[in-house]
Amino acid sequence: MEFEGFSAKDFDIFKIDGLEERMEAIKGQVRPKFELLGQHFTPLLTVKTGQEMFYHIAKHARRTVNPPKDTWIAWSDNKRGYKMVPHFQVGLWPTHLFVWFAIIYEAPSKGILGTKFLENVQKIKQMIPEDFVWSFDHTKPESYPNRVLSEEDLSHAFANLANKRKSEILCGITIDREDPILQEPAHLLNKIEETFQIVLPLYTMDHGK
Repeated sequence: MEFEGFSAKDFDIFKIDGLEERMEAIKGQVRPKFELLGQHFTPLLTVKTGQEMFYHIAKHARRTVNPPKDTWIAWSDNKRGYKMVPHFQVGLWPTHLFVWFAIIYEAPSKGILGTKFLENVQKIKQMIPEDFVWSFDHTKPESYPNRVLSEEDLSHAFANLANKRKSEILCGITIDREDPILQEPAHLLNKIEETFQIVLPLYTMDHGK
């Protein structure tokens, strides 16, 4: 099976009512595509990061009533999971695809990383392209373009990451569900790889590189 990109049908799974029904659609339609992305990017990310990487597809296993509002695949250097370490993600909200470097609130190292980011805020602001976006809550679809955030804004976000228990940082791109690139598999894979390459320095700060 070859990766075929994402279609309107994939985004429309979030219109399906009921936990079991929506999960069945996610498992049948989207997970096979995530599996292909996992197989494609795991060796690439292993080379880029210098760490053995593993992919983890969201199971949404804790849900008992409410169907998931988004779904994703994540890559980390931890075989058992990804939430506890900095990681990379690709996933879907009903409106868009996202490609992230992510540190979410479960990560014990986020305090140290927040401090490192704070010390390098000027470098990070300049390194991230203007059209890339930041998110500060992985459970919400909203994001903020780097061009509209000041160094002061980022400093505040990094200080929160260092000091506040529930704080998070995600950086990368979003691609609107109507964008033709989503149905151009080779171009989409290149775009995802390019994005990972650009946010890679955020990851390597955690590994002393």
